[in-house]
Amino acid sequence: MAKRWRAAARWARWSVLVGTALMMLSGASLVTVDRVLARYESAIHSEDLFGDQTPGRQAPPRPEDIKGPLNILLAGIDPRHNDPFWIPRADSILVMHIPAGLDRGYLFSLPRDLLVAIPPFAKSGYGGNPADKLAHAMYFGSMVPGDRRANHAQGFELLAATVSQYTGIARFDAGAIIDFSGFKDVIDALGGIDMMVDERVASIHLEPDGDPRDRGASSTGYVGEQMVYEPGLRHFKGWQALDYARQRYVTGGDYARQRHQQQLVRAMIAKAFSDDVLGDPLQMDTVLRAAGSSLTFSGRGHGVIDWAFALQDLRPSTVHMVKLAGGGVGRYVVDKGKGDDEGDDGGGDDGDDGGDDGDDGDDGDKKDDKKKKSKPKMKYQYLGEQLDMYSRQFLASVAAGSVENFVAFHPEMLGK
Repeated sequence: MAKRWRAAARWARWSVLVGTALMMLSGASLVTVDRVLARYESAIHSEDLFGDQTPGRQAPPRPEDIKGPLNILLAGIDPRHNDPFWIPRADSILVMHIPAGLDRGYLFSLPRDLLVAIPPFAKSGYGGNPADKLAHAMYFGSMVPGDRRANHAQGFELLAATVSQYTGIARFDAGAIIDFSGFKDVIDALGGIDMMVDERVASIHLEPDGDPRDRGASSTGYVGEQMVYEPGLRHFKGWQALDYARQRYVTGGDYARQRHQQQLVRAMIAKAFSDDVLGDPLQMDTVLRAAGSSLTFSGRGHGVIDWAFALQDLRPSTVHMVKLAGGGVGRYVVDKGKGDDEGDDGGGDDGDDGGDDGDDGDDGDKKDDKKKKSKPKMKYQYLGEQLDMYSRQFLASVAAGSVENFVAFHPEMLGK
């Protein structure tokens, strides 16, 4: 029993890190470990997220079959619960790499606007695209021919195939879809979290009281008073922490948002293992249920309890946040929405041969004006993000199972 107790508690730390759940166990718990694990497992929605589970009777998998190195894919979505026909995009894409020893991990985020090749996907009737944003893979994969309702698990399947193709990771051993609204509930169940805000962040989504901002004509599509997060140590409620970590119209763009999401994870870890939470069984149960309801999980045949015991030696202190870097990709295109500098007065300059004017000097001026007007105006079109050389080399080391060697030579890529 003592061994199972320790294993469950250690797995709780893993759950927090990946945002899948928070399971708090202590000597003051009101129920046995078996009942707590069963309660948590029943709270989680399990589904085939990789499209490879075959129906029929099979030999039950064993926890000892989970062997490293392991790669786990996580996708965060922000569902519109009041819209039954809403189609998800992956707002956050994270990968946890766990080396063969199963006692440490490397967590990194891929930019949602990362420019990738999305492969064809027959289930949704999608023909593929050689260059599109990574977040769109889940959108196109979720579509169901003949049905307006989205299939989230199907969307995750195409997302996994896209990430696998881009990173070179041949197979993901587990995956999860995380409902962002569930993050808010988990943080509120924890009693809020403390975060060190590292730059001034103005929310494009929410007002200071947490109400949504109005849609309107602006560079972000929203208008009205904004919630502002000033630098310094702040205590956040669930909606504030989530809103802060979602913002990408900040210095550093999507890469700054990745950093803020990792700060959110660290803050959740700190609060989850504080004495206030560990010593309150009722609060632990509330956190447990909030975490479970926000998660759709696939362990490739293994349940969460199998994963609990397989990863019993993984601790928060041995999970490293990896910082990937890159920049925007774009091109210059003709700006069809802009007129010429001289304007178009409908005077019929095009096709006017000037034959009636009889003034050679005026004719020359008109020819010069035509040349000026014929030059199209150009604008920069943003296409997406691309990772820099070192970040791509890191991904190659993940695929090759040599991450620890790589980060030993590039310690600057590990978050503080």
